[in-house]
Amino acid sequence: QVQLAESGGGSVQPGGSLRLSCAASGYHYSSNYMAWFRRAPGKEREGVATIYTGGGYELYANSVKGRFTISQDNAKNTVYLQMNSLKPEDTAMYYCAADRRRGSAWYEPDDYAFWGQGTQVTVSS
Repeated sequence: QVQLAESGGGSVQPGGSLRLSCAASGYHYSSNYMAWFRRAPGKEREGVATIYTGGGYELYANSVKGRFTISQDNAKNTVYLQMNSLKPEDTAMYYCAADRRRGSAWYEPDDYAFWGQGTQVTVSS
């Protein structure tokens, strides 16, 4: 079975940093499309960043570009989201998602078959 295990959420002050982790198991990690999504209060689910585990691209939402970095460690079957210069607007539940096939658009939640349980990120002064 496919499992995604998220960790790294927490509470930080504005301007702080946090690193989220998504450990994948039960599928062919080296050739998959993975992404981070978030859902903030009063907002729809938003694609934050995506990475192809076989290499080739990383993409970001405009709202986080320049502040967040998605990366991976293939030896550990883990994808990371490094979040710097955090703002209160970044407060949300963050989810890891994955699929073996390319979808119509990386930021479309329906294109991902596998999801983690989410980890809460809270940014407040």
